[in-house]
Amino acid sequence: MYSLNWDQASTTMTLNRSTSRGDFVFSADRLIRLVVEEGLNRLPYTECTVTTPTGYKYDGVKFEKGNCGVSIMRSGEAMEQGLRDCCRSIRIGKILIQSDEETQKAKVYYAKFPPDIYRRKVLLMYPILSTGNTVIEAVKVLIEHGVQPACIILLSIFSTPHGAISIIQEFPDITILTTEVHPVAPTHFGQKYFGTD
Repeated sequence: MYSLNWDQASTTMTLNRSTSRGDFVFSADRLIRLVVEEGLNRLPYTECTVTTPTGYKYDGVKFEKGNCGVSIMRSGEAMEQGLRDCCRSIRIGKILIQSDEETQKAKVYYAKFPPDIYRRKVLLMYPILSTGNTVIEAVKVLIEHGVQPACIILLSIFSTPHGAISIIQEFPDITILTTEVHPVAPTHFGQKYFGTD
């Protein structure tokens, strides 16, 4: 697991209950962009040489084909635009998982992926990692579709130590990227981001 703690001001804004929705979305989008960019840095690439507008050769890199994003609905959808801003042609799948209020058991209601997802590296998007149950169920669904845990990079904004440990114990090969690890995760994220609070 990697904690990116790069933007303390945006973290503070998203955790402050008196932050306006506009400021909350702005700060959340900043954190999303940071974690998405770090996730993209971990995708496979190949070296290439291009010609610059001034005619010089530049030795650079380009992403290999076969990457995709998967958002865990609904809060994970807040991260989709950040991914598209950085990688506009990337395919994005979706999973809908809801937890039972009494048992806290997560249940999958919907999953739609690119048909060849088993050959892709997956950026799994879920901004708030509290118990880890929802992500564990999402990873199980991806495994059922042929995705290896080592090919999954979880992008999260806030994570509790308990949630991260639960996922790593279940799937030690998964990579978790988050901007903040704290015992209390802001469970109001989706409602505040989409204005339904």
